[in-house]
Amino acid sequence: MNRDNERYEDLEMRRRSRIRRQKRMKRQRRRARILFGLFSAFLALLTGAVLGALSLYMEGRIERRAIDLSALVAPDWITQDFFEVNPYSRPGTKMNRVNEIIIHYVANPGTTAKQNWNYFNNLKDQKGDKATSASSHFIIGLDGEILQGIPLDEIAYSTSKEKNLDSVSIENCHPGEDGKFTDDTYVSLVKLTSWLCWELDLTEKDVIRHYDATGKDCPRYYVAHEDEWNAFLKDVKAALKELNKNGRPDSQKTGTDNSESENLKSDNSDNSKKSTGQNENAGNLETMKAE
Repeated sequence: MNRDNERYEDLEMRRRSRIRRQKRMKRQRRRARILFGLFSAFLALLTGAVLGALSLYMEGRIERRAIDLSALVAPDWITQDFFEVNPYSRPGTKMNRVNEIIIHYVANPGTTAKQNWNYFNNLKDQKGDKATSASSHFIIGLDGEILQGIPLDEIAYSTSKEKNLDSVSIENCHPGEDGKFTDDTYVSLVKLTSWLCWELDLTEKDVIRHYDATGKDCPRYYVAHEDEWNAFLKDVKAALKELNKNGRPDSQKTGTDNSESENLKSDNSDNSKKSTGQNENAGNLETMKAE
């Protein structure tokens, strides 16, 4: 009888131990499922937040202040001389927002800002099926003069159909085939680009080369010299910082400024600044047939 009782008690203890072990394993599995669910939810939220922020940054949709492009007033160092409205260089199509500033070179060594302005403006006289569409908001000359051919609230035929809709273009004259700008051109480019960034609520990160948009060899010197392009962006960032600190730029005319040239990274002083043997209608530009 005692043996039966001992056997029963032993079996009962094993049964109870097995039940406790099963309950303990069930609790552990439940806890693991809860922890895994919480971790998965946290990871999903984190991934969503990172991807969302990255998407907003890449698409340029991080909220910026609203800007009335038609109300912007150009400084006195910009000469506004708008092209006649025409289908080939100034279609008059309105632009509501600027997301990028695109830098170009004219690809016609030695020509002046006025010669390139004439080229764009004279496209209005084209006839036939092989008409060319090309233009730019701004043209910077060999001596640093800045001409504006299209208002900031209108598109230019400068880069590609897509990019033309929300970008401002700057054409730059250059003395040689390598596309390297003169010191005066460079100083004016930094000054103009930083002013545009300041007015349009952009940063140097929103400044790109034609090459970055379409893969075209433009502006040639800065495609071949990535380090010089990065130095240019740093100069724009520094100039923009000064504008944010000091407010609206003065109205002094642009051009060669010794103190400014010394502060900007530019080693173009060996290049000739003068145009030779060019007529007033500069042709064979790198620009930008509207695709």
